[in-house]
Amino acid sequence: MNAHMRVPAVVSRAGAVSAITVAAVGGPVAAPGLPQQADAASAAARALQIAASKKGAPYRYGAAGPSRFDCSGLTQYAYKRAGKRLPRTASAQYNRTRHIKAASRHGGDLVFFHSGSSVYHVGLYAGRGRIWHAPKPGTVVRLERIWTKKVWYGKVR
Repeated sequence: MNAHMRVPAVVSRAGAVSAITVAAVGGPVAAPGLPQQADAASAAARALQIAASKKGAPYRYGAAGPSRFDCSGLTQYAYKRAGKRLPRTASAQYNRTRHIKAASRHGGDLVFFHSGSSVYHVGLYAGRGRIWHAPKPGTVVRLERIWTKKVWYGKVR
């Protein structure tokens, strides 16, 4: 187990399986009454890893994996593999997310590029002002700095 990983203590009346045992065998750790934010955060982290694993995959308009992607196809594929459903287009994905401020963004949150009120591109936030995305025809999935301030952020629910 990673030394930086924190496992919440779970107390059971029956004294069943401890959180440490569950974590050691790779199972999910849940405690009654805890918010589902931890689940959403772990899905975002998994989606980010999945998108990064597609580095170098060619762009193809309308493609949603597993070997070729357009921008929203990459985000949809990554989140689907992480256990969350997203619609197919960048605009529909924006409408499905919980909109957040830049100060609240975390790895795996979606970054939406817009012109006025129209969303035209999406990627997964990777931290330090960078995104994983499938840019345009003739390119490949790659990590790149966010090149404009005309972006909105969304958390996948």
